[in-house]
Amino acid sequence: MTGTIARKRIDIAVCTFRRPELAETLHSLALITVPADFDIRVIVADNDTTPSAEALVNQMRPTMPFEILYVHCPASNISIARNACLDNSTGHYLAFVDDDETVSRTWLVQLLDTAFATGADVVLGPVHAEYALSAPNWMRRGDFHSTRPVWVNGEIRTGYTCNVLLDLTRPVLSGRRFNLALGRTGGEDTEFFRHMHAAGGRLAYAPEALVFEPVPEKRARLAWLAKRRFRSGQTHGRLLSEPGQPARQVVEIARAMAKSGYCAAASLLLLGSPVARSRYALRAIMHAGVVSGLLGVRELQQYGAATA
Repeated sequence: MTGTIARKRIDIAVCTFRRPELAETLHSLALITVPADFDIRVIVADNDTTPSAEALVNQMRPTMPFEILYVHCPASNISIARNACLDNSTGHYLAFVDDDETVSRTWLVQLLDTAFATGADVVLGPVHAEYALSAPNWMRRGDFHSTRPVWVNGEIRTGYTCNVLLDLTRPVLSGRRFNLALGRTGGEDTEFFRHMHAAGGRLAYAPEALVFEPVPEKRARLAWLAKRRFRSGQTHGRLLSEPGQPARQVVEIARAMAKSGYCAAASLLLLGSPVARSRYALRAIMHAGVVSGLLGVRELQQYGAATA
């Protein structure tokens, strides 16, 4: 007698805050290829003060081939929403995508195949920015908004939640949660995966697990990119900071200042090349953010009512 294969489940988490684009995200999820022997459930975590996304979710239910769990988890703190997804997930795997993204048909299959092939605890996929024709030409050519992992000495040491698959059966992820103190500034995902890696967790990359994110006009600006890079630098600086080691602190501050100065000078020398100039200028701003983080300056607020 042949036994039946036990089916596993993947929960797909979408944290949302007053975004009508959530409908497009859910529509794209409805069209994905389902991995063999897996069931899918979608968790929508509404981070608004009132359950503003509930009506949209209920409207989408008849069009979805999967169960949708709606969770109201106020308010205006992205870590609360991410933790609500972790708390409500009962799947073997949990995937995160953002509420302004759409996924490719084979997105989940690609993430899962890479998890199987590498044995990693976490698998990241790329987020491909989609620019409007009104976006500056240098920005479109330089592709400044797309998201991919960074390798350091041949390994990925941190990650992001805009396209990721977590194997919740792994001990390194058991009980791990996002820092509520970073829920308005951002950087909570960087810290989450950085600490996981430090605890022995492994991250892999699935380059074909494509997710697409349109770049609205308000983000297609150098000022928006500069603020984002500065905050990213602040997070990195805070993670580099080691209490009780003032000499190490001074060395890291000096290193970040030198890098910022070098990149600023390079941007001035490359005035005739808009892509390279902007890239170096943004790196200078990022390293300035590292100095800010090392000095303990509070990170810029990015989530919540201030950004709605």
